[in-house]
Amino acid sequence: MTASKEFEMESTLRILDAVSKSYPPGSKEEAAVQLAAVSLLYLRRLKKLDGFLEYHREFSDPSAHVPIAREFATQADADAWLSSGEAVDGALVRIDGRGFQVIQLPKGLKFLRTPLPEELGPPEPK
Repeated sequence: MTASKEFEMESTLRILDAVSKSYPPGSKEEAAVQLAAVSLLYLRRLKKLDGFLEYHREFSDPSAHVPIAREFATQADADAWLSSGEAVDGALVRIDGRGFQVIQLPKGLKFLRTPLPEELGPPEPK
């Protein structure tokens, strides 16, 4: 992480401190906010903040971290690759913008429609 990310963490600590003061002292809410702030300080002390921030990026944008084995413009291109012997069971591919997973069936490899995170959109509010 760069120094700018460290600065953002400091800003986050200030925000958490301000938020914790909006709850009554000793409340569960105040304790939860304080725990979040102490957790960040602990990660920085252990020199694990970079790893945490990388995890946060992955958690916040899972579509950026789904490994796509191959991309194909057409189904015909994808089918040719599937029968070429290069495909492996479990591989995720994008065909014409849609996600599929290669699966091993008794009669050979096939594509199973598997929507990618960007196809699903944000979660529905509860």
